[in-house]
Amino acid sequence: MTKEIFQIQTRNCIAFWDKTPEVVLVQPVDSHDYELLDSETKYIAEHTDNPFMLVAFSVNDWNKDLSPWPAPPVFGKEGFGDGANDTLSFAIKELIPTVKTKYDIPQDTPIILGGYSLAGLFALWSAYQTNAFTAIAAASPSVWFPSFLEYAKSKDIFANHVYLSLGDREERAKNPIMSTVGKCIRELSDYYQSNELDSTLEWNEGNHFKEADTRTAKGFSWCIERIKNDN
Repeated sequence: MTKEIFQIQTRNCIAFWDKTPEVVLVQPVDSHDYELLDSETKYIAEHTDNPFMLVAFSVNDWNKDLSPWPAPPVFGKEGFGDGANDTLSFAIKELIPTVKTKYDIPQDTPIILGGYSLAGLFALWSAYQTNAFTAIAAASPSVWFPSFLEYAKSKDIFANHVYLSLGDREERAKNPIMSTVGKCIRELSDYYQSNELDSTLEWNEGNHFKEADTRTAKGFSWCIERIKNDN
């Protein structure tokens, strides 16, 4: 699989591809995620026979750039900003058009947006803003985020397929807000199912910090297969 690092504006981007991709996976990452992308991409390649491209782009301020609205700190002193709109705008107006032109990818190629933790929440939130993404891969998403569950149940979602996952020990977190993640993700999954959205909720072993690469790869792999079945 070919790997290329390039820049768009001030953001680092990393692309992985093999053959002509039939689907493009888009993932916001921070510097700690860079070293996990190789194993994540390898897992996806081993679990689908569909050619794909994974494009990861850097997020400079994780808590600000991926948050849909301001919220107080839940751990430490750093709160959450409202930079998700700008990040989504970059993905739609800069990243995706540049990638399609640079790699000669057809305009109608399906796009899957995915991510881990707060990036998973960002992916879910983005699906309520635009129809640019055919599927969403939200691995261990921060659905405990204040008011997100209510927001998700009050708006229409544009994606056709949604993958949710969580570690089976995540809801045992000592933090009282983060420990609601299990209740929130079950309720969100039930809501999607009751509204006949093609979705799934997968449980993984361990806490929030175990095998982020594999968990994210599982989400993207599921989405690729669902899109394949659309055709």
